[in-house]
Amino acid sequence: MTDTPQITDSHCHLDFPDFDGQHDQIVARAAEAGVTRMVTICTKLKNEPAVRAIAEAHAPVFYAAGTHPMSAATEPMATVDQLIVMARHPKFVGIGETGLDYHYTAESAELQQTSLRVHIEAARATGLPLIIHARDADDDMARILKEEHQNGAFACVMHCFSSSAALARTALDLGFYLSMSGITAFPKSGALREIFAAAPLERILVETDAPYLAPPPFRGKRNEPAYTVQTAKRGAETMGVSYGAFAAHTQANFDRLFSKAAQFGIPA
Repeated sequence: MTDTPQITDSHCHLDFPDFDGQHDQIVARAAEAGVTRMVTICTKLKNEPAVRAIAEAHAPVFYAAGTHPMSAATEPMATVDQLIVMARHPKFVGIGETGLDYHYTAESAELQQTSLRVHIEAARATGLPLIIHARDADDDMARILKEEHQNGAFACVMHCFSSSAALARTALDLGFYLSMSGITAFPKSGALREIFAAAPLERILVETDAPYLAPPPFRGKRNEPAYTVQTAKRGAETMGVSYGAFAAHTQANFDRLFSKAAQFGIPA
């Protein structure tokens, strides 16, 4: 175990029904694989107490909360003050996920944009990183991120990045991070891997987005934090470095971006 490279699953959803009653086993399997930390993401603020409880019960688990863009029209609009209060919890380490999704919910584009700007303001106010979901909304996403960054800097990760090279460049130019999910390990994701290969290694994170997007050889099955290893190994190939070096870089990157989680150190 001590010789196993350590990595962090920077984005998963352990409160989803797929994992009910299994958190102890999931955390244990992750640790065995070298996944020593994970950030579980609350996508509807009404569920924050349940997500918080998972983080409180498991030393390797941290959490973030926000309103997912696909829920922007059906959930109450988040407020900056609401997010600031939640962020006082010692294991609350990020704002979101928020963002824009025009693939399934383009009809709520204006509400999504309003919600995104609320979350950005909360990220500024708390100093915590913003966690962005972007799908089929590259132009508006780039425009809003640039506008808001001009209004005041904030930290950000483009979670499960699978958008265009242009949006990747915008994010990187703003000092943001790109997160690799299992999509980057799919056989037909060559173009996406090229985007990551062109990015600085110092700006890369890894994640599962569990229970979704399991990487090969688990594709089509329920994803879980232990499988971050498969994505990270493909990431190392993509970036042209050893797995150990890639793991070390992504750990340092996570600690830099999610500095509140880094203060806890690696759980024993």
